[in-house]
Amino acid sequence: MIDIELLKYPIGKFTSPEKITQEHLAEAIEEIKALPKYLESTVKSLSEEQLDTPYRPGGWTVRQVVHHCSDSHINAFVRFKLALTENNPTIKPYDEAAWANLGDSKLPIEISIGILKNIHFKWGLILDQMSPEDFEKTYFHPESQKSVPLKEVALMYCWHGKHHLAHIQSLMIRENW
Repeated sequence: MIDIELLKYPIGKFTSPEKITQEHLAEAIEEIKALPKYLESTVKSLSEEQLDTPYRPGGWTVRQVVHHCSDSHINAFVRFKLALTENNPTIKPYDEAAWANLGDSKLPIEISIGILKNIHFKWGLILDQMSPEDFEKTYFHPESQKSVPLKEVALMYCWHGKHHLAHIQSLMIRENW
């Protein structure tokens, strides 16, 4: 019997450490910068049929997961820039599931891999240049009704990339791809 929660959260749910250290941030930055390479190497040999396979019952296809990472990380990058240049800006939430069903989710994954490479290059540059004070800057998330510091956001997006990478890798293991 398959544990749906394990399929949904193969590396567990995101939890932020009580105290975020410079070591946590350094690791998160390196993981964020490396995600496009990891994702590309994971999916490069998958067939069209495999790309269109859901990673779990009722879940997105591998193709949708790749496009979702691009969509999500574009939003994260913009949110970072807003928080760095404005005082606690209110960010715009979006319906991830609806985005995953738009026509661009059927495009070749190379398009979103390319976007991820470029966004993560720029994002990595900004992350590397941020001061400890910059990581304390926040944005306001209207759904959670709280201000979120960029240090926590960095860790969350490090987790997010690993989370979706694990969805694909777990499927590949289960299917013997």
